[in-house]
Amino acid sequence: MKPVSVDLPVAVVTGGNRGVGREVCRQLALLGYLVVLCSRDLRKGELAAREIDPEGERIAACQLEVDNSLSVAAMAGWVKGRLGRTDVLVNNASTGYDRWATASNAELGTVAEAIDVNLFGAWRVTHALLPMLRLSSRPRIVNVSGEVGSISGMTGGSPAHAVSKAALNALTRLLAGELARDGIVVNAVCPGWTEENRPWGLTAPPGLRSVSQAAASVIWAVTVPDGGPTGTFTRDGQPYPW
Repeated sequence: MKPVSVDLPVAVVTGGNRGVGREVCRQLALLGYLVVLCSRDLRKGELAAREIDPEGERIAACQLEVDNSLSVAAMAGWVKGRLGRTDVLVNNASTGYDRWATASNAELGTVAEAIDVNLFGAWRVTHALLPMLRLSSRPRIVNVSGEVGSISGMTGGSPAHAVSKAALNALTRLLAGELARDGIVVNAVCPGWTEENRPWGLTAPPGLRSVSQAAASVIWAVTVPDGGPTGTFTRDGQPYPW
């Protein structure tokens, strides 16, 4: 990324090198944000950033492993040192679906891994960037959840992913209540099934969405006005069952 004006808002997106995360980065750049595209593999992140923003004016890649506290701290230091601010955090990094498992036979190591990434990962990154978010004039945190995180819709299957995303929804509610006094809006989003995140070998479920549509649900939560909804779980800006 070339030298930029610190007057532009900064958005940090975890898991930004592919799929919905990559499209969120693209749409945020079009909206005028400076985007930090975080990915576990820096090379893949740099390639995605160049593909979206060949001139390097709006998107920069940063290495991040959300399940590694040292990596999270290094990312936060990189953002503060290079850009000096964070206005938006999109917690998008996630593990894959454990579609082969059930709660009654789940490998608990797999469950622990999913919780470490999907819940604690978002929690670590939020803690690391919160000091800068508190200084923003329009701070937003968006936690990317999913259909499997809806407790009312659970009937079995993908236990690691389901439990970790339901926990992420709970974290969203807690943060929204606690950070409201700081003017920080916190929401969870269910972007919906896309071809990119459909479990391998499964027939496409009804309502398969484009990556662009899925990302637009996330962008809605980024762009809610001051005083707008916080502590919600939505898709396309509409309430989704908890």
